[in-house]
Amino acid sequence: MDDRAPIVALDASALMSPVEANLRLFEELDRLLGAYETVVPAAVVSELDGLRGGAGEAATAASVGADLATRAETVETDESYADDALVELVDDDRVDGVVTNDRPLANRVLEAGAPVIGLRGRNALAITEP
Repeated sequence: MDDRAPIVALDASALMSPVEANLRLFEELDRLLGAYETVVPAAVVSELDGLRGGAGEAATAASVGADLATRAETVETDESYADDALVELVDDDRVDGVVTNDRPLANRVLEAGAPVIGLRGRNALAITEP
C-alpha cells in the first residue's frame, strides 16, 4: 500500500447528515481516517442544488450539504445520476471509499469492492469493509 492519504467520495446523504443526524461530518472523518482527501461527483452537487430549492428540513440540509461540498474537490464522471457516479469512481479506482448513509448505494459500493463509511449510532461514523 502506498503512503498517500485515502481519497473518499461524499454522497448527498453524508453531506446532509449535519442537519439530518446532527453529525459533525469532517470531525468524524478526521477521527476515523486522520489524513484523507474528499471528492464530490458533480452529479451529487447537482442533486444538492435541486434539493435546496425546496422547503423544510430537506432543503435546509441540502443547502448545508452544498456548502460543505465546497470543502471537497468536485470531480466529473460519465454518469449523471449521483449513485451511479459514485459507483463509477469506485469502479475506476479513483476513490478508496464512499461516505454515505444510503443503504442501497452502500450495498452497491461494497459489491464493487470498496469500503463504506456511514452513520453508526446517533452521530458517529464507522467503516464497513467489503
